[in-house]
Amino acid sequence: MRSLIIFLMLYFTSTYSFSTENKMPETQPRVKFQTTAGDFTIELNPEKAPITVKNFLTYVNEGFYNGTVFHRVIPGFMAQGGGFDTSFKQKATHDTIKIEADNGLKNDRGTVAMARTGIPDSASSQFFINYKDNDFLNHSAPTSQGWGYTVFGKVVEGMDVVDEMAKAPTATRNGHQDVPKTDIIIEKAEVIK
Repeated sequence: MRSLIIFLMLYFTSTYSFSTENKMPETQPRVKFQTTAGDFTIELNPEKAPITVKNFLTYVNEGFYNGTVFHRVIPGFMAQGGGFDTSFKQKATHDTIKIEADNGLKNDRGTVAMARTGIPDSASSQFFINYKDNDFLNHSAPTSQGWGYTVFGKVVEGMDVVDEMAKAPTATRNGHQDVPKTDIIIEKAEVIK
């Protein structure tokens, strides 16, 4: 009788844990970027930045980033992409999103954040990768000067590739500064987890 009770307890416990495990969604999706400089992978944080991650994944799943360039690369600061094609034409985007920079995530080295204009709720498709801890980009107050920039992920593989991008010679192009002279193209961005 004792053996039967132990068996039933183990059976129901294991059955419950398998059924729970199968229902749990992927909580931190990963996106792999294949670029002309090499590959890197970022892990997204939908718990802290749900609006931003949903927006970013929409662009990834639509293939929006394929064929875009990193159009602003500043060593010791950041690399920005996700807005211009190889002809340096700005791509049409979806509506802008609500800022989530007050989510507690910091603009530390290797983190990925949304680019925006001076208006807090103006981010659309462009993002940047921090080369160092950029504390001045962090949220400090819900004011035009204090909102900061929404961090929504981090590079988990290939940061050496991102670091190599910072060595590319840059110039001014179509009124934009710090543009790599040789295009660094995102050939493909895809969800891998």
